[in-house]
Amino acid sequence: MLVRLLYPKGKEKALTLSYDDGVDTDIAFVELIKKYGIKCTFNINAGMFGPDGDKIPVAKEHFRLSENEVKELYDNPLCEVATHGFTHPHLDSQPTVQSMIEITKDRQYLENLFKRIIRGHAYPYGSYNDEVVDVLKKAGIVYARTTKSHHTFTLPTDWLCMGSTCHHKDSRLPELTDKFINGKINNSDGWLFYLWGHTYEFRNDDNWNVIEQFFEKVANNNNIWYATNIEVYEYVEAYRSLVFSANGKMVYNPTAIDVWAKINNAPVHIPAGKAINL
Repeated sequence: MLVRLLYPKGKEKALTLSYDDGVDTDIAFVELIKKYGIKCTFNINAGMFGPDGDKIPVAKEHFRLSENEVKELYDNPLCEVATHGFTHPHLDSQPTVQSMIEITKDRQYLENLFKRIIRGHAYPYGSYNDEVVDVLKKAGIVYARTTKSHHTFTLPTDWLCMGSTCHHKDSRLPELTDKFINGKINNSDGWLFYLWGHTYEFRNDDNWNVIEQFFEKVANNNNIWYATNIEVYEYVEAYRSLVFSANGKMVYNPTAIDVWAKINNAPVHIPAGKAINL
């Protein structure tokens, strides 16, 4: 019996993005994701909001968004907000109690601001260790993105040490994009393309064309599911929760999320909370 993951509506591929720091160049970036129907997760430091009105440059004239700007910009269905440390610290080089404060304070502040439950994270500077991972677990964080690229479309096996397909500066981005769009999936789970970066890099490098060309290639594809990081996590975990009968002729979905799977090469829809005959 061959069972493989499909995404919602039986799609074989998924795309998710993750961009950090909550800076002014996110404004133009959000306009692009709206234009192309892409979804993105934004990792925010709630202790580093900029002022309303006149701005103080952080580096190369990019600015931290104010609390009001953050609320207005990301409060829409295409955006997920996740933690990034209250003050963007190296979490692995401070006392464990300080790491816990950085994560829980950031999470609490963002949850109060957006009126959403927040369970995602991206490691500031990509730095972490076993103690930091344990802190995230205890703080109710279910996934955390590193800065490591694996150049594949495989699903995460460790959600709290999650790598990406690549950074948008990666020289392999065009090659990986073409492979993702045109590649054939045989006996493997559905593919996940995970792209990350900082939007101020597009201004610094004067290459907004890189991300717009990427969006032009991947958008409006009926075989791609466009999702935030938490949507990918929740869907994959729902798929991994499927329960099969001993003879393989029934499957039960105990979660609240509809799941699709390829079972013996045929797409199957397993509704939330239902058992079906195969």
